[in-house]
Amino acid sequence: MPSIIPSYVYTLFASMVVGAMLTVAFSISTLNTKQEAEEQQLRSLAEYFATKSCELAAMTTADKSSANLNLNTISFVGNQRYWVQLGNDSFSAWVEIGYGTIPHATIRQVLIPTKVSASGIYISGSGPATLQCYRQETTIYLNLSGGF
Repeated sequence: MPSIIPSYVYTLFASMVVGAMLTVAFSISTLNTKQEAEEQQLRSLAEYFATKSCELAAMTTADKSSANLNLNTISFVGNQRYWVQLGNDSFSAWVEIGYGTIPHATIRQVLIPTKVSASGIYISGSGPATLQCYRQETTIYLNLSGGF
């Protein structure tokens, strides 16, 4: 009889180890899926800002014309605030996006496929985002504001 009890204990211990391993594996899988969904949502927001920037730039065709657009944005991605920043160099303009309330260098960029001079920052969670666009001679200027 004493030899049967240790086999039950070993079986119980092995079952607990396998159960713990399965729990950890499912938790990691769930976290990865959530993180991928949040990254996709962040990328979609950047594409939304780039698309609206193109639409607004297309509206300002005459010299010294201007247009404003309030953007429908969400306050949080997952449970985190985010920031959006417009930038440009001599070749292209882009939308940068990231988590938090302080903009910093990021690899999350979406190009704005039109020649504009772009600037401005939007921080989520405190009001709507506003895109302002005006044309002066041949240059189109975009400015993003709101959310402070």
